Amino acid sequence: MPYKTFEEYNIKITDEVRDRYKRIIEELGEDTDREGLQKTPERAAKAMQFLTQGYYQDASAILKSAMFKEDYNEMVIVKDIELYSLCEHHILPFFGKAHIAYIPNGYIVGLSKLPRIVDVYARRLQVQERLTEQILECINETLKPRGVAVVIEASHMCMMMRGVQKQNSTTTTSGFRGAFEKIETRNEFLKLISSSLD
Repeated sequence: MPYKTFEEYNIKITDEVRDRYKRIIEELGEDTDREGLQKTPERAAKAMQFLTQGYYQDASAILKSAMFKEDYNEMVIVKDIELYSLCEHHILPFFGKAHIAYIPNGYIVGLSKLPRIVDVYARRLQVQERLTEQILECINETLKPRGVAVVIEASHMCMMMRGVQKQNSTTTTSGFRGAFEKIETRNEFLKLISSSLD
């Protein structure tokens, strides 16, 4: 069954969302009638719609749309997948890279689908820990591989721009299922992505 793209959902920005952005900008002390801000509420509403489009997408359906029977049973790795998300605590961006590996169990998946499911979950209000787990569980439950591993490393603007204001800090999260729970397999994966983690 084909999955829908964001555009196919034809989600419309409501006047209410645009007007709420306008009120927020006005309450900050700005003049929303001045030239530079006249269309900002609408642009902000459209940007938020784009950045949260993952709520309207089905990651499992994306994987199922490109699953192929194959006897290959060695590790498959897609690394350095760019991701951009919004921290649910402050609605500020966090961004970085995801590294995904799986060991097939009768089926492989089109390689472009792994970055797509990263986007589905990243384009929601998130915490990095949950994002890691959602990607991991989607692959594990849909593809049913012998094992799956996910590592995410990201920088959080809520730490860089406000709060502790530590511009060089990064956060790394990981998750492992099946064969990757064995230390030898896990270490092989981590060694293969080590240049990306440095």
